[in-house]
Amino acid sequence: MFQLDMRSRVPIYEQLVEKMKEMIIHEVVKTDEQLPSVRALAAQLTINPNTIQKAYRELENQGYIYSVPGKGKYVAPQADTTNNEKVKKMKKELVKLISEALYLGMKKEEILSLISIAEQSVKGGEQDDSN
Repeated sequence: MFQLDMRSRVPIYEQLVEKMKEMIIHEVVKTDEQLPSVRALAAQLTINPNTIQKAYRELENQGYIYSVPGKGKYVAPQADTTNNEKVKKMKKELVKLISEALYLGMKKEEILSLISIAEQSVKGGEQDDSN
């Protein structure tokens, strides 16, 4: 499914949350698709089931997945209101990051180039993968 960096300073459950969010955002896993059980994913990744449970709980709190008692965890449909709130928060974070980048000497063209790279990765990187 994906790889986790056991040597990273980022906790494993946070890495798992970020990887799952990426997969949901890039539609690798579709809305209402069932996620692997805690036990199955723990066995596949060879990590403690409590770590998987913690990651799933965080994803559920953030609205990316939902639970069906006795059935498992599923990818939640992304509601427009939830997306609008996330977009507002993200815009604030981007303004802060871009301001800091400009302060540190990055040029506007460099930032726009990074936006193009990000856009290509979201679209599947069908053009220039040389970077």
